[in-house]
Amino acid sequence: MTPGDVEAFVALAQRPGEDDLAEAALQLARIEYPGLRADDTLVLLQALVDRTAAFVQASAAPGDAVGHLQHLGQFLFDLEGFTGNLSDYDDPRNSFLNDVLVRRTGIPITLSIIYIHVGRRIGLWLEGVNFPGHFLVRCKGMLGDVAPTEDLILDPFHGGIVLTERDCARILSRHAGEGARFDRTLLAPAFKVHILVRMLVNLKRAYAKLRSFSRARDVSDLVLALDPTSLTELRDRGLLSYQMGHYGVALADLERYLALTARRTRRNEDDDSELKEEFEAVWEHVKNLRRRVASLN
Repeated sequence: MTPGDVEAFVALAQRPGEDDLAEAALQLARIEYPGLRADDTLVLLQALVDRTAAFVQASAAPGDAVGHLQHLGQFLFDLEGFTGNLSDYDDPRNSFLNDVLVRRTGIPITLSIIYIHVGRRIGLWLEGVNFPGHFLVRCKGMLGDVAPTEDLILDPFHGGIVLTERDCARILSRHAGEGARFDRTLLAPAFKVHILVRMLVNLKRAYAKLRSFSRARDVSDLVLALDPTSLTELRDRGLLSYQMGHYGVALADLERYLALTARRTRRNEDDDSELKEEFEAVWEHVKNLRRRVASLN
């Protein structure tokens, strides 16, 4: 991405309001597709909205929020064919909205963004849920002409099915281990910047698994542009630069990470053994990098 692309992405991410989430998410695809014409994809997305609206209006009674929700799912997943990519979950294309629209498959967060975008434009009050390990969607309770509705938690990765709290607890155990305890605070709404950061972290991991370290570092740059205080991203960017043989850049990031982590550790009264182990591991990398950089001078 060019510096101009990064600036445009950050401006969209930080612009007040949530209705341009899909537009902001689409900008991430420039990491892989520098010449992407975002407007062309937005036209396809609007055409999907128009088709969905026509189907739902013909199928559900006015004011029937639950009916609108059911027919939204039927149209997107049964008729348009959107589905979770179980066979190739780590494919980076699952994180790019332009690819998801064309291929009709993606990961929970990209399918949720399309679901939210379309659903909001047919009158449903939808919001993202940053649930651990598996992004979800909430349909807020609405007072329709037919009957009041309660909040519903939905899973667009699995066809928009409605989840109970017990279902959510099972998902949590699957991703965080049997010892993880479900709490309703885990269903708090996710806003635009949080969603974009999560998309970027998913994409970084996908690239790292493919050993595409240059692309992964580009993603880290974007995360840090959105959240300059992220120590995890500062560390990861340094380690990715190390893998690429960019030793001076790696050393600068990792030394800054150590300095900030040490400061945080001094302020923290708890004995965080995991953080200390990580600190020691990064310190070993820094010592190696200092020797490498010195040998090049």
